[in-house]
Amino acid sequence: MKILLTGAAGFIGSHVAEAYLAAGHEVVALDDLSTGSAANLPPGVRLHRVDIRRPRALDAVLRAEQPQIVNHHAADADVARITRSPRSGLAVNLLGTVCLLQSCVRRRVGKLVFVSSAAVYGDPRTLPVDEEHPLQPINTYGVSKAAGEMMVRVFAGTAGLRATILRYANVYGPRQVARAEGGVVAAFLDALDAGRAPLVAWDGEQTRDFVYVTDLARANLAALERGDGAAYNLGTGVPTSINALLEAVERASGRSLGARRAPRRAGDIRASYFDCRRATRELGWEATTSLDEGLRALVAWRRGQ
Repeated sequence: MKILLTGAAGFIGSHVAEAYLAAGHEVVALDDLSTGSAANLPPGVRLHRVDIRRPRALDAVLRAEQPQIVNHHAADADVARITRSPRSGLAVNLLGTVCLLQSCVRRRVGKLVFVSSAAVYGDPRTLPVDEEHPLQPINTYGVSKAAGEMMVRVFAGTAGLRATILRYANVYGPRQVARAEGGVVAAFLDALDAGRAPLVAWDGEQTRDFVYVTDLARANLAALERGDGAAYNLGTGVPTSINALLEAVERASGRSLGARRAPRRAGDIRASYFDCRRATRELGWEATTSLDEGLRALVAWRRGQ
């Protein structure tokens, strides 16, 4: 089938593009290249350089390409920047999503796959976090993703657009940059490569769920034909402290410089990890890459660059 992939030139989007191509699908990329790079796109993917906040440009692309499915990865995921400038972040992540939804309905796209985030849950009340947990974001990025999910559900309910929502845990892997949401792995490796001790905020005992990017790409493949009308947590279901993460990064890189310590960051939560049983049950998906395995692959990729 033909898939229009927004944000295809970014870290995660480019891996999803590769998975779709490997499965025999036709992939068309839509990206304004504000954070992504055309060099990330695999061969055979046609790029439309378009800002998703521009309805006429979006309509023109969907009219010309007539995709059966739109996968929406395009977003501003720089949490610090969105916190400083909420209007800009909401314009991209919410208004841009609404513009895309309207174009999908006008051009009779069959299905939308919408990418969301663990940030929609905020500071979890219960662990592990399942999909029934209330959406209670505590930062602007989380608000933008939660509101985007709600708009997707509105269009699915009123315009008949099929939709699946994928909520990502902390993603890591090749092509990641440190400034994006969940970029702590890239930040640690950047510091070690530069001969600096990585910076660890708070006491480092806060936990997160780290999932390898190619595992997520497989979930996007499953969502093409499954999961209509539902949201899915995508992670490993394993909590890893930031201190333990740094130790794992040091093992994978063969470098150990200790850690620089910093105060707790505003809005930093103590613990979060996913219950992913719904994705296993309904999408036939589960993460299969261990943290050590994924970090070794990431280090090998960085050194190959």
